[in-house]
Amino acid sequence: MLSPIGLQSVAIRRLFLSPLMLVLLAFALQQSPVAAQETGKPDAATATWAHIELKGGYAEGPQMMGLFGEATESLAEAIGRLDKAAKDDAVTGVVLKIDGPSIGRGKLNEFRQAISRVKAKGKKVVAYLDSSSGGDYLVAAGCDEVVMPESGVLMFLGVRSEVSFYKNLFDFLGVKAEMLRVGEYKSAAEPYSRTEMSKEFREELEQVLGDFYDQMVEQVATGRGIAAEKVKEAIDNGPHTATAAKELGLITRVAYEDELPGILRGDKADTTIKLAKLYGKKKIDADFSGLTGMINLMNMMMGLEPPKRASKNPKIAVIHATGMIMPGASAIDLLGDSTLGSDTLVKAIEKASSDPTVKAIVLRVDSPGGSALASDLIWRALEKVEKPIVASMGDVAGSGGYYIAMGADTIFAEPGTITGSIGVVGGKIALEGLFNKVGITTSVVARGKNSGILSTNSGFTDSEREAMTKLLLDIYKQFTEKAAKGRKMEYAKLEKLARGRIYSGATALKHGLIDKVGTLEDAVEHAKQLAKLGHDDKVERLILPKPTSPLESLFGPLSPDEQTRVTADWALFHAMKAISPDLADDLRNAWQINRLARESRLMLMPFTIRIR
Repeated sequence: MLSPIGLQSVAIRRLFLSPLMLVLLAFALQQSPVAAQETGKPDAATATWAHIELKGGYAEGPQMMGLFGEATESLAEAIGRLDKAAKDDAVTGVVLKIDGPSIGRGKLNEFRQAISRVKAKGKKVVAYLDSSSGGDYLVAAGCDEVVMPESGVLMFLGVRSEVSFYKNLFDFLGVKAEMLRVGEYKSAAEPYSRTEMSKEFREELEQVLGDFYDQMVEQVATGRGIAAEKVKEAIDNGPHTATAAKELGLITRVAYEDELPGILRGDKADTTIKLAKLYGKKKIDADFSGLTGMINLMNMMMGLEPPKRASKNPKIAVIHATGMIMPGASAIDLLGDSTLGSDTLVKAIEKASSDPTVKAIVLRVDSPGGSALASDLIWRALEKVEKPIVASMGDVAGSGGYYIAMGADTIFAEPGTITGSIGVVGGKIALEGLFNKVGITTSVVARGKNSGILSTNSGFTDSEREAMTKLLLDIYKQFTEKAAKGRKMEYAKLEKLARGRIYSGATALKHGLIDKVGTLEDAVEHAKQLAKLGHDDKVERLILPKPTSPLESLFGPLSPDEQTRVTADWALFHAMKAISPDLADDLRNAWQINRLARESRLMLMPFTIRIR
C-alpha cells in the first residue's frame, strides 16, 4: 500500500509525464506575483463604483485554487463581494454585469438578498445585461436600474417543464424497465416505465411551477414597481427587444456598456467615475518561479496547504452537502458534477463535533438525494452531534437531500428551493430482449430463490418483485418515521405530505416541512443565537469539507482505467453540448444515475429544473 508521500510521488510523476501538463507548467512558471488591488477613499471629485461580474455556476462550498492563481468563485465568495461593497465607505455603488450565471432559484434568492443589503446602505446597484434570460433578469430586477443595449433581447417567458419518456424506445430495443416505488408522487422512474406523466406527477409539477411563476411575477413587480397584471402581460407577450422592454418598464435604460460612466455620473458633470474592476475578487500569489515556486506548485496541485495557526475564537462550522449522495468519498468528475460522499461528509461532521471552538453547525444542502444507505449514514452522524445544528437548503434539497436535514434543530429554505420528495424508488433495466435481438444469449446457474434481483439480464420474478417491494416499504417507513420525529409532527400527517411529493420552499413552510424561509446568512445568524453567541463575540466560520485539489479535478481517479473512461465521458459530453445543450444535460443526468446503479434503493429527486 502506498503511503500519502508515495501517492504524491505517483501523482507528480504523472504530472510531469503528461505533455499537456508540461506546457501548462511552463506557462505557470512565467507568471509573476499578483498584487492585491487596494481601493482607498476617493477624493471629492471621484466616485468609485464596485464592478462585479456574475457568470458561471457558483458552486456551494470552497473551491480549490486553479492552475494560474485563480480559484473558481463559490457562491459564498460572490455574495461576500457584494457584502463588502455594502460596507465599504470608499464605494459609491455597484455595477453588476450579469453574464448568464448558471444558478437555480435558491442561489438566485441569495443574490437578490445580497443586492438588497447593498441598497439598504443607501448605495445604488446598476445591472447591465447584453441580453437576458429569465434567471438573469430576475437578479437584475432587484437592482435600482437595469441597462441593456439596443440590440439586446429580454427572454422573459415564464416557466415551462418538458419531461422526456423512454418507454417506447425501450420497447423498440427490447429493454424492460423494472421500476418500483413507494409513494404515488415518487415519479423518478416514470420516464423509463411510462409514455406520459401520471396524474400525480403532473399535479405536483403544476403546483411547483405555479409557485415559481407567482414568485417570478412578485419579484419583478416589486423590483421594477410594476403592477402584477402588467408583469403577466409582459410575460405572455415576450420576448422583447430592449426598446420594448423599456417601454414596459422592465428595464430602465437602453444603453451600451461604454456609456455606463455617463449614466453613473448623472448630473454631476465634474465627477470622475472610477469602475473598480474585479472588486473584492480573491487574488492568490501565483509566483511559481525558482525551487520554492516549484514546491508551491506541486503542493497546490495536490491540494496541500501550509499549516495555519489554530484560532481559539468561537466558530460556526458551515458544512456543505453538495451533489448526488453516494457511498464513499466525495468527488468532482470532468463533466463538472460533484458527488457527495458519505465518508467525506461524516468526517467533516465529526471534525466539527469534536472541535471545542465550534459552537454550532450549519448544514448547507444542495442535493437531489441519491443512495438511501449513504443518506442514512450522514443522518446518523448528525444525530450524534450534541451541538446546535441548523440546515440551510439551496437550489434543491429533495429526497435524500431532505433526509439528511432531519438531523437539524431548525431548517431554512429559499422560497424557490425544491424540497420534500419523501419517498423511495428502486429497480433495474432488464436487457435480455435487446441481447436477444443482437444475438446474445445467456445461460444461468443459480442458488437462491431471489438471486436474480440485481441481474440486469432479466426482469424481476414474482418472488423477487415481492422481496424488493418489501425492502422499499421498510426504507420508506424509516424515512417517514425519522421525518415525523425531526419535524415533531404526527406520523399520519407527515406520511400524507410524503409519498414522494415535491414542494417549493414557500409551500414546504406552509406544511411544516421546513421552519423558516431564509438565506444561508440567515441560517448562520440563527445558529449563533442557538449557540448563545453575542454580537461582541469574534465569531469565525469553519468551512467544511476541504475542496477537491486541481489534480483530482483535472484527472479524476488516479487509476489509468478510470482516467480513460472519465476522459471519454468528458469528450462525449462536450460533443453533445455543442450539438444540443438539452441532450447534453440528459446525458449528464443519465451518467449520474448510472453511477447509482449499484444501489438497490434510492432516495432521488424525480427531475431537475433549470432557469432559462
